[in-house]
Amino acid sequence: MKLKRLTLPLITWALALAGPLYSNASSAQSWPAKPVRIIVPYATGGVSDMLGRLLAPKFSDTFRQPFLVENRGGAGGIVGSEAASKAAPDGYTLLISGLASHVVAPALASTLPYDAVLDFTHIALIGGPPMVLVVNPSVPAQDLKELIALARARPGTLSYATAGSGSNGHLVGEQFKQLTGIGMTHIPYKGAGPAIADLIAGHVPVALPTLSTAATQIRAGKARPLAVSSAARLPDHPGIPTFLELGFPDLVAPSWFSLSGPARMPQDIVLRLNSEVRRIVQLPDIQERMRPEGIEAGQLDSQAFTAFVAAENKRWAPLVRAIRARAD
Repeated sequence: MKLKRLTLPLITWALALAGPLYSNASSAQSWPAKPVRIIVPYATGGVSDMLGRLLAPKFSDTFRQPFLVENRGGAGGIVGSEAASKAAPDGYTLLISGLASHVVAPALASTLPYDAVLDFTHIALIGGPPMVLVVNPSVPAQDLKELIALARARPGTLSYATAGSGSNGHLVGEQFKQLTGIGMTHIPYKGAGPAIADLIAGHVPVALPTLSTAATQIRAGKARPLAVSSAARLPDHPGIPTFLELGFPDLVAPSWFSLSGPARMPQDIVLRLNSEVRRIVQLPDIQERMRPEGIEAGQLDSQAFTAFVAAENKRWAPLVRAIRARAD
């Protein structure tokens, strides 16, 4: 009798502990049972918004529930990212994350409402466009070597435009300056569009936008590309050499966007979403949208992608602080 009296509370206690586990497993297996929101932490029209809207209908087709894009811009991606980090980790709130919100913002903020690695489940690397160094056709430099020589011959007279302080173009530009020892003044703009417009108009001689932003002007001959930050030459832009082949391996630095969610999401949901993202970005119709913009598709599993986010923070945070960048 004494054994029975001891055993019954133990069984009750064990079932109480196991209950949430069974419930979590059951809810994960039935996911999704209702619409899923994908937070884009920026206004409509940018690359992150485009990628979110490319993924959403494909997810809806596969998982047979609506996936709805919700734009929540503000503070360089912090507002929307914070909302995602504080949502329930049940798979019904996802986030288009990226370099700006999960690397630059944490390095800049004295206080941040989330930890860029620990407060998120990093699900999949979607991809992103590389940066391209372009010059106005009037600049007497036909290649990167000649631009470096020109900058050394005219110290302090060249300037370069980017999409803003703390943008990926700014980081690549400042690292390029450090590696070559040249002096170029950074001119931050409110977006890559105005930066390219001023390059074409001849107001700035050099710019470092994403290739997706500059592609039309490059094809029209209004901007001369000297180097791209992808790891290899791009099929749709085979004439643009990479920084890597020109002797700058540290400038393999494409911009990137990704799919994340709140920390502690069920692993089987993460695996399903990761597999689906990797499938979607290789579909012919998605490639047709991404390739002309120079967007390289990611193919990392969730564990490798989490390590990638941590490595990107380690790589860029010291430079962001050193150049006193700010989120625009």
